[in-house]
Amino acid sequence: MTAFDFDESLLVELTEAHGVPGYEDAVRDVVRREFAAASAVDEVRSDAMGNLVGTIEGSENPDYEVVVAAHMDEIGFMVRNVDDDGFLQVDALGGWDPEVLRAQRVVVHTDDEELLGVIGSIPPHSGGSDDDDERGVHDVDVDLGLPADEVRERVAVGDRVSTTQTTEVVGDCINGKALDNRVSVFALCALADRLDDPPVTVHLAATVQEEVGLRGAEAIGVDLAPDLALNLDTTVANDVPETDDDKYVTKLGAGAGIKFKDSSVIPNRKVVDRLRSVAADRDVAVQHEVLPAGGTDTAGFQRSSGPTPVGAISFPTRYLHTPVESVHGDDVAAAIDLADAFLDTETGAHDYTL
Repeated sequence: MTAFDFDESLLVELTEAHGVPGYEDAVRDVVRREFAAASAVDEVRSDAMGNLVGTIEGSENPDYEVVVAAHMDEIGFMVRNVDDDGFLQVDALGGWDPEVLRAQRVVVHTDDEELLGVIGSIPPHSGGSDDDDERGVHDVDVDLGLPADEVRERVAVGDRVSTTQTTEVVGDCINGKALDNRVSVFALCALADRLDDPPVTVHLAATVQEEVGLRGAEAIGVDLAPDLALNLDTTVANDVPETDDDKYVTKLGAGAGIKFKDSSVIPNRKVVDRLRSVAADRDVAVQHEVLPAGGTDTAGFQRSSGPTPVGAISFPTRYLHTPVESVHGDDVAAAIDLADAFLDTETGAHDYTL
């Protein structure tokens, strides 16, 4: 098995936990446990939305406050109806490509239990489906393998649905569901252990509801009103067959991504330049990221409490928004190293005014 520069067991635990937007409880419990066990973390608190913040007081300039954020939620579904035959009709929580949903196992999370189900697919023996190319996420049906009356007794409108997948080491990569964005949540936990004595106050923020509109980050931005925000999230690694060269964003194994833009944000260029400088000084492998489509919590912090300077470190990820996302071990280590070095050298004296 590949030897990584980090303990992947916590990452496996985080990815295999279930937490669709607004219902991140299982993930939050793991993060709360890790923050509470970190000796440097002075306070752990959550809010009414479910955001969780671990605060490390600064040793030199405690009044200067930096938020480092990563969202806990994964894309999933909510039950909107149980039909006459006992199949569940669902509403999407986040952005799904309906093509990847055929023949997937899912878990239905009710108030009392978890039920295993499947999203079916018409077999080729029956000629397939005439409207396969036109099916959308709203056409997805979940089969629980139970009589309709029993399904209606055990499942209610509003129950949550998530895909279920084991996380495995595949070559030099880690592969599984919800690496978007549990790999960044894993980085928050690593930072809680590594930031022994930061010069400024650091708030490690595990946010909620990013996949449905950056909602947790916007709330945290108002609540904490930080002087600086650094976001951690995944980005597209499209170094795969059938991807044209002009669609390039990042590739696996080439280092952490430093975000120059996505469709929701253009980070403060002085923050970007400092990330690049720190990477060069600490010999951290990085690549420049320009993401044409897709937004991140970076934007939520930039706008929610005035013109906050923001930057973002990205984890290149293949097969985003599928149950088989993949990150390279070297990129994970590089992104954590870069975040650690950036915070270690943030004194509050840098002028990010443009």
